[in-house]
Amino acid sequence: MRAEFVNPFLTSLLNVLETMANLSLTPKKPRLKTKSEVAKGDISGLIGLVGPKTKGSFSVTFEEELALEIMNRMLGEKPKSIDADVTDMVGEITNMVTGGAKRILAEKGFDFDMASPIVVSGAQHSITHKSDGQIIIMPFESEFGRAYIEICFD
Repeated sequence: MRAEFVNPFLTSLLNVLETMANLSLTPKKPRLKTKSEVAKGDISGLIGLVGPKTKGSFSVTFEEELALEIMNRMLGEKPKSIDADVTDMVGEITNMVTGGAKRILAEKGFDFDMASPIVVSGAQHSITHKSDGQIIIMPFESEFGRAYIEICFD
């Protein structure tokens, strides 16, 4: 997968969390993910992207403590565990990150339509990307836990 597809999602995630939650993440080394690997965190937002040149999907996963801190910083509420409001917030973050990446990719000549995000939570949950390409996983660290983005394009 080319960096021109990965970097817009990385940039957009950092921008969304800095702007909306005043939270900085530190990117770590990306790697390829195996198809059978479970999600690394506790709650994930997944969204499909379809365009005339390619199709793919994007997911963002948060460890529970980080998701709860983002909720606290964005909405001033910190539930004790992942609940319906946290699930809604992760869906919105997935939309915002994908929308930001979509704008960057459109400037490079790649247009995509976005599906509605789905959110999955729970220990050892899995993420199923709906394309046949390799899955790139990019870890991030913060003082409140880790986040991961996964990007897969045909």
